[in-house]
Amino acid sequence: MDTIFALASARGKAGVSVVRLSGPNAHFAVAQLTGTLPAVRQASLRTLTWQGAVIDQALVLLFAAGKSFTGEQSAELHLHGSRAVIAKVIDILGQQPDLRPAEAGEFTRRALENGCLDLAQVEGLADLIEAETEAQRKQALRVFSGALGAKVVVWRQRLIRTGALVEATIDFADEDVPIDVMPEVIEIIRELQTALLAELNGSAAAERVRDGFEVAILGAPNVGKSTLLNALAGRDAAITSEIAGTTRDVIEVRMDIGGYAVTLLDTAGLREGADQIEKIGISRAIERARQADIRLFLLQEAGETFAVAPQPDDIRALGKGDLTDVPGSVSGKTGFGIEWLLGELLSRIERKAAPAGLLIRERQSNAMKSALDYLDSALVRCRNGLVLPELVAADLRSATQKLDLLVGKVDTENLLDEIFASFCIGK
Repeated sequence: MDTIFALASARGKAGVSVVRLSGPNAHFAVAQLTGTLPAVRQASLRTLTWQGAVIDQALVLLFAAGKSFTGEQSAELHLHGSRAVIAKVIDILGQQPDLRPAEAGEFTRRALENGCLDLAQVEGLADLIEAETEAQRKQALRVFSGALGAKVVVWRQRLIRTGALVEATIDFADEDVPIDVMPEVIEIIRELQTALLAELNGSAAAERVRDGFEVAILGAPNVGKSTLLNALAGRDAAITSEIAGTTRDVIEVRMDIGGYAVTLLDTAGLREGADQIEKIGISRAIERARQADIRLFLLQEAGETFAVAPQPDDIRALGKGDLTDVPGSVSGKTGFGIEWLLGELLSRIERKAAPAGLLIRERQSNAMKSALDYLDSALVRCRNGLVLPELVAADLRSATQKLDLLVGKVDTENLLDEIFASFCIGK
């Protein structure tokens, strides 16, 4: 396999920049620059030279094969982060035989191929790199640490056990094998259904934590929606005016509320008798509001209603609280009630995020749904008296294959090992 190299830190000027190498010639390539190599996993300062010229002083760190992120022989050069130094080192590495620049994501791909990470961990790592808020960081770190993979390993072991029981009734009917395996088979399938369904039910919340929650601000024209949005965002994101109907389209502002990514939506004022362009804005406002996770109804007076029906987690507040100063009102102009409003928003977001599980991608959710479908089919067949155990075994194998889309694999040897260990076959 080729030895690859790339800048592992952000591009541009920095105090320190890191160039990473991975592959069979990683240490040899570093030796061409340093002359002598430090001990593995012991950072050491070295002077980098090439063709008699000093390039830089760098902190050099080596990793042995099987003890690195990629699972291969690897190295890191911690350089002074000027563009000139980085460009020179990259150019020198490119001149060495059997070295080439890494492709996008290739270090992580090698970690996957070498069994250092499973596919779910790879996706967790991608989310960890992209995390903007504390909640996103925590969720991504749980997946990257292997929490989902650990669960899948347990589920797969239970599937192997179930498959072994069913296969035993097919292949070893004349041997010393218990005949009535159905109670245990049904019990394991039900346990797996419960576990997988619980994880699947948390996928929607996990995806919202990952992508961010949407909060739509609704109200009549000139009730203070845009002013409130600007106050929450801490900048003039929306145009404010005393003229009703100033906001014609949906304005989005991304912000962090209590560690959660939240997109605030400032919408067109809801009213009758608007002109044609304003009607389009109102139509868009209603559509986005219905899709939002939470709606903030900014009222002119208590009991006011709109075309969008409120949901249990929605918030109702009186606008222009600077004129009333009553509890339950807010003012973007003076900041009155802002702290109360942020507390209300955070409590609702936390409730929606609480069920979040470890399925953070639609691909993962689809694989889990498919596994559940096969388990449902297997259970129906079992309840019919296991007339065709071959079909039950096929359903269980298919369920296992769907879990294989997340991590690992199961093969015939695993199945036979379980059978021989459990039923003393082949004695």
